[in-house]
Amino acid sequence: MKSLERDLGLPTVLAISIGAMIGSGIFILPALALETAGPSVVLAYLLAGVLVLPAALSKSEMATAMPEAGGTYIYIERGMGPLLGTIAGVGTWFSLAFKGGLALVGGVPYLLIAFDLPVKPVALALAAVLILVNLLGAKQTGRLQVIIVVAMLAALSWFVLGSATSVQGANFRPFLTGGSGGLLAATGLVFVSYAGVTKVASIAEEVEDPDRNIPLGILGSLGFTTLLYVLIVAIMVGVTDAGVVADSPVPVADAARATVGALGVGAVVVAAVLALVSTANAGILSSSRYPFAMARDGLVPESLAAVSERFGTPATSITLTGGVLLALIAFVPIREIAKLASAFQILVFILINLTIVAFRKGAADYDPSFESPLYPWTQAFGVLGGLVLITQMGATAILGAVVITVGSAAWYAVYARPRIQREGTATDVVRRRVGENVLTETEDAITGETYEVLVALTAEVDREREAALLRMAADLVRPHDGRVVVVWFEEVPDQAPLETATETQSPAEVRFEEQTDDLAVDLDVDVDVGEIVSHDTKHAIVNFAEHRRVDTILAEHERLRLRSRLLGDPIDWVVRHAPTDVLLVDNRGYDRPELIELVGDGGPFNPDQVAVTEAIATQNGSEVCLGYPGTDDSPEQRERTIEEYRERLAELLSVPVRTPSDPATDGGADRPDLRIRRGADHRLRGALLDRQDDGPVECTEISVHSHESGQPGIVRRLFERVVF
Repeated sequence: MKSLERDLGLPTVLAISIGAMIGSGIFILPALALETAGPSVVLAYLLAGVLVLPAALSKSEMATAMPEAGGTYIYIERGMGPLLGTIAGVGTWFSLAFKGGLALVGGVPYLLIAFDLPVKPVALALAAVLILVNLLGAKQTGRLQVIIVVAMLAALSWFVLGSATSVQGANFRPFLTGGSGGLLAATGLVFVSYAGVTKVASIAEEVEDPDRNIPLGILGSLGFTTLLYVLIVAIMVGVTDAGVVADSPVPVADAARATVGALGVGAVVVAAVLALVSTANAGILSSSRYPFAMARDGLVPESLAAVSERFGTPATSITLTGGVLLALIAFVPIREIAKLASAFQILVFILINLTIVAFRKGAADYDPSFESPLYPWTQAFGVLGGLVLITQMGATAILGAVVITVGSAAWYAVYARPRIQREGTATDVVRRRVGENVLTETEDAITGETYEVLVALTAEVDREREAALLRMAADLVRPHDGRVVVVWFEEVPDQAPLETATETQSPAEVRFEEQTDDLAVDLDVDVDVGEIVSHDTKHAIVNFAEHRRVDTILAEHERLRLRSRLLGDPIDWVVRHAPTDVLLVDNRGYDRPELIELVGDGGPFNPDQVAVTEAIATQNGSEVCLGYPGTDDSPEQRERTIEEYRERLAELLSVPVRTPSDPATDGGADRPDLRIRRGADHRLRGALLDRQDDGPVECTEISVHSHESGQPGIVRRLFERVVF
């Protein structure tokens, strides 16, 4: 696939960035902001510029590390993953098109001062010309941008110098007419004025010496434009009464009329038209690169990445962007939709500030030549400031941003997700952090002490099955000189008095005591034996465990019955209400297992599950096999991180550890003698998050159900499932 030619120097970069900002932000929005905040609109422009700075610094750093076409999309996609990358790419593409349409429609009223022309036809004609210019090549676009910006700045400078002496201090009193709320509302409104500062990053692949020119272009244009905005708005407020320019379609021209006369108004009209045309021009240039970059990554059809053989530009992408722009001008109230674009632009800047944190934390090959100062405090300030501004955008703007977000997510799920096999750096950062936390908890669980295990029998069992349960319990407590408590919980009908049932011993009870005493001789641990008669076995087990303060309950239970919720299985009830951990055994015998499989369920291994495995394996000299479900389309980074997690886990265990081999090639040599899995979460949320394998069981299996106090919360469980 062809690459784009690097032919944009620093003057062009500055021109594109300045031209992308000086448009509707100064020639249209001051009137609306003045109506909201009064004279404090001057402070609103300054505050907005300060709040944009963190995103500008973050984008400058990432642009030097990844000078590729796509800008915002590229950084968020690489850092936060393809889902958020799709949302950022589509949303920013639309918001830039919205702002370009607003610039063209907003510029026409300035033309109407001298010419009696209809707004929409003129705006459509200007848009068509700019689309054609962009199709001819970035170099031609950049040269045009330089000419436009120089002429525009010359006219604005004349206005500033000619009007400065006419400023009246009385026009600034009272300053905060709208209070702090009005100031913040105005700041949110004019925030979009600075959105173009980072547009140049979207064409970074075409910039000469990007390590130098991109940071200088972004930061230099932001500082210059902020100063220019403040000066112009201060003069507009200082030379006119608020009612003159508030809500005016041509506020700068009205201010110029009061100070520099007809000739000055003419210069301002020329500057306004040039500025708004340059905003639309830069918007087409940068926004067309978003579908171009997304197509190269498989998130949209490949045809959008096609580069023209003749002009070296992404012609299909530019044509699509131009078509959207023309449709917006012709059929949509651009001024209202621009507010929606502003809200989404703030969200994108928040994501940009979060993305740089993901890169710094997780990307080994992230090597920018420029680094954002005061990291991460600068980014935290940007995130918090953006969140505050979003609250001032109004319900309609926020709802519109949500619609764009949901639509982009739906496109990703339907089109892109089946076609790509990658994830963002942030996902791996979270995965590593989750793995580290679980490993710490696992180490604590392994070194913990288990003093008493209650073997709860609810029916008469044969000698072999009871022996298996007692050996398991003994292996769990032996390292800690603990005790095994074996209790047969006998349930009698409600009509039968408990006193009568406890006074007589049945032949089965006698056999149980003799059998248990005989089995206890060879266990090398203390064993207590007892019988409890009750009308409700499940309550009796829980009450006894709580009164005796045992550390673990061990009971027989077929795993395939764990899903039988409708039948109200008593053991399931015990799991939900027990005051301690519960081990449920699908009992197929237990005699010094040589190979124990630690079964994974898609997340990190449960610490209690690992602790049980360690205790049994050390007592029997067993080898542990780490079973973990894999997928054919798993990203390479995920596999590497999970392998590192396995290696760290193996270091915590004091027995030999290996991963399972392919049954088709090893002839069943990896078949375990015992499997230990994480038990299903019986809380309602577990039904959504657990991934239980309900296949046939060929060996004894232990399901480890941690007590509720040891269960991770819903957010953490969700993180574990998503990132692992």
